[in-house]
Amino acid sequence: MQDILLNRYSAPVPRYTSYPTAPHFHQGVTAQTYRDWLTALPAGSTLSLYAHVPYCDRLCWFCACHTKHTLSYGPVRRYVDALRREIRTVGALLDGQCKVSALHLGGGSPTLLSPQDMILVDTALRTAFQFDPDSEISVEIDPNDMDDGRFDALAAIGMTRASLGVQDFDERVQQAINREQSFEQTRWVVESVRAREVSSVNLDVLYGLPYQTVTTVASTIEQVLSLRPDRIALFGYAHVPWFKKHQKMIDETALPDAAERLAQSQLAADLIAGAGYVAIGLDHFAWPGDGMARALADGSLKRNFQGYTVDGADALIGLGASSIGRLPQGYVQNMPATGEYQKLVEKGELATVRGTALTPQDRARGWVIERLMCDHAFSRAELLALFGEDAKPVLRDAHILAGDPASGFAAYGGDFSVAEQAKPFVRSIAAHFDSYLATGAARHSAAV
Repeated sequence: MQDILLNRYSAPVPRYTSYPTAPHFHQGVTAQTYRDWLTALPAGSTLSLYAHVPYCDRLCWFCACHTKHTLSYGPVRRYVDALRREIRTVGALLDGQCKVSALHLGGGSPTLLSPQDMILVDTALRTAFQFDPDSEISVEIDPNDMDDGRFDALAAIGMTRASLGVQDFDERVQQAINREQSFEQTRWVVESVRAREVSSVNLDVLYGLPYQTVTTVASTIEQVLSLRPDRIALFGYAHVPWFKKHQKMIDETALPDAAERLAQSQLAADLIAGAGYVAIGLDHFAWPGDGMARALADGSLKRNFQGYTVDGADALIGLGASSIGRLPQGYVQNMPATGEYQKLVEKGELATVRGTALTPQDRARGWVIERLMCDHAFSRAELLALFGEDAKPVLRDAHILAGDPASGFAAYGGDFSVAEQAKPFVRSIAAHFDSYLATGAARHSAAV
C-alpha cells in the first residue's frame, strides 16, 4: 500500500507553513495596508515576534533560507541599525497596547551578531514592545559562530530555547553540503547553553541529503539522541536550485531517490519514537512532558513559518528583510532585498511590499490544512461550527478524497482522518484542499 501512496503522492507540494502559501502573496497588500492592520489590533492582543538576520559567514549549500554570505561585519552592523529602526517604527504604531508572548531570532545566522549587537537588538525590542515575563525567547544557533561572549549575551537576553542545526554528522555528507560541524562541537554548544540554564534545546536533522543512506542517518540519530534534546525536527532536504542558486553546488546524482528518502525518514522516526519521544505532526518530536507534546494532546498545536509551535498569539510580527507576518486580516511580507529594505526603514517607513488578505474560504481551507498537518484529522462538526456556509465547499472536497480507497484519507462518522500508512504523505493530502495550487507557477520541493 505504501508503494502505491508513494507513487501517487511523490509530486512536489508546499510545506504549508501558511495558507495561502507565500507564492500567492501579491503587491495589492501594501505598507499602508499593514499600517491599517497593525493599528486595528485590539488593546491587550498577544504578539509573537520574529526577527530575521539574513547573513551567514559561510553559505551552506543545502540551505533554502533567505540569507547571504559575508566575510565582513560592516554590512551586518548596518543591517542591525536598520532592524532597530524598523522595531521602533512598528512598536510606535502599537503604542505598547499589546503584549509579547514569544520572540524567535532566525536567519541566516542570528548568532553571527556580535554580543554587543545581540544586546542592542534585544534592548530595542524590549523598549518598543511590552514583553510578558514568561515570554519564550528562541534563537537559531550556528555552532560555528559560538564563543563564551555570545553564550553570555544569549543568556543576558533571556533565551529559553536554543535551536541547533545538525543536518548529518557524516563527514562525506557534510563536505557535500559545505556544512562541517562535528558531534563534539555540537555537544559543546548543548552543554554550554544548558550550563546557562536554558530550559529547552531543539536539534534539527535532515534526510535526503547527498550521499546520505539509512546507515548514515541512523548513526546521526543515535548521536542526536545521546544529547537528549527536548525537541527534534526531522526535515526532508528541499532541493530547489531554481530558487536557491547555490544549491547547484550539490551533486544531484548523489541525492537519494524518493523511495530512499522515505526509508531514511521512517527509520529516523522509528529510532526517535523508540527513544521515548512523541511524534508531532509530520516531522517533529518532543519529550512527553514538553509543551509541544501537551499541545498535541489537547488539540492546541499550531503551525507557522517556524514549523510546529505552541504559539497561540493573536498576531505574528515579522521584522527584518523578507520576514513574514500574520495578522487577523491576512499575511504581510517585508522587502526581501536587504539594501532596499534598509532604505525603506531608514526613512521611517514600513518595509511591507506584498501579502494577502484572507477570504472566508481561505480561513476555512487554512483551518483544515493546519489541522491535517498538526493532527492528521479534522472534525466535520467543528469545521461547520467555525465557518458555516464557507465550510461546505471544503467538505465536498473532503468527501471526494475520502471516497477514493487509494487516497489514504477516510471519513468516520463526523471526522476525517489520514490513515497511519499515509501520514508521511500528509502534505500531499493537505494539498487537495489548496484552491490556489493549480493556479500558480511556483515550484515546490519533494513531498517526501
